[in-house]
Amino acid sequence: MLLSLVVHTYSLRYWFPATIMLGTAPAYVLSWGVWRLLSTVLPASVYHKLDDRLYCIYQSMVLFFFENYTGVEIVIYGDIPKNKENVIYLSNHQCTADWIIADMLAIRQSALGHVRYVLKDGLKWLPLYGWYFSQHGGIYVKRSARFNEKAMRKKLTTQTQCGAPMYLVIFPEGTRYNPELKNVIADSQAFAVKEGLAVLNHTLTPRMKASHIAIETMKDHLDAVYDVTVAYEGTLDASGQRKPAPSMPEFLCKECPRIHIHFDRVDIKEIPAEPMFFRRWLHDRFEMKDRLLTDFYESQDSDKICRFPREGKLSPLPLWKTLPSVVILGGLTLPMLLTENGRRLYVRTWVCGTLLGWLWVNAFP
Repeated sequence: MLLSLVVHTYSLRYWFPATIMLGTAPAYVLSWGVWRLLSTVLPASVYHKLDDRLYCIYQSMVLFFFENYTGVEIVIYGDIPKNKENVIYLSNHQCTADWIIADMLAIRQSALGHVRYVLKDGLKWLPLYGWYFSQHGGIYVKRSARFNEKAMRKKLTTQTQCGAPMYLVIFPEGTRYNPELKNVIADSQAFAVKEGLAVLNHTLTPRMKASHIAIETMKDHLDAVYDVTVAYEGTLDASGQRKPAPSMPEFLCKECPRIHIHFDRVDIKEIPAEPMFFRRWLHDRFEMKDRLLTDFYESQDSDKICRFPREGKLSPLPLWKTLPSVVILGGLTLPMLLTENGRRLYVRTWVCGTLLGWLWVNAFP
């Protein structure tokens, strides 16, 4: 009986926020859809301003659960610029919670609405949001030979020509680093050896194509690259071996006490344009990440293990930055669920919106 209660309480830690985050999706998408229709006769820049504001509201609600609800501590090493910039965000990739880290940094720079993602192609099948992310400027990409360079350039050019603010999140490794997937790590290291690159132990070998296309296409629109290295505290076992980073459910179940974020700003003028030199530059950045993570996980100094070099500063997120968004989206959703017509609209939005979205993202990649 007691064990059953404990298991039930544990699952509620995840299902409660997950239900709210997903449950508000129809109201959010309908609100965005109304604005999309009204803005068809307006300049694209006007549409993007309110779209970014709407996106900020939803993502602030997400951050309420991933920061305020979980109580996770954010430790930042380096100085985040106070002013908004057009940037590409490059980070190591370990788990499904990594995209939240970009939001965590963006909200501290008042740029949350500007966040857009380069996403793996399979995510376009997400109900409702697979379509919406594309409408918000997200780019779906396939790996290796199936990578559609032309489609990515077209999407980015359209965004920059209308002056859309850009906080483009890219994970150059292409897939998540999981210390338990030895074959994935071995294949990545074998690729590095084949290409004459340094072998990395705590990240995968970065692939340059998406990052290079993004920088090349938007070079006149960008201010900088944000080079970010993330480590989740609690991912070191008793024997000193690295464990997998927390999944989103585990994160919401409060299994991550602290996140360490190493931040480095690189001016866009310092990044080489020629593909061969860019590849070397990108790998050098990941060698730096690998050294940071090696020290974080393997340092023999008890004062240095599970932390990055330099002074880390705790950066709590004020409740007033997130709670209003929970109230707004809850206020839009509840009236739909309290009436028969509202519930009918709610279900139809989920079903029809998802099906039409799937058709759209496949017809217009």
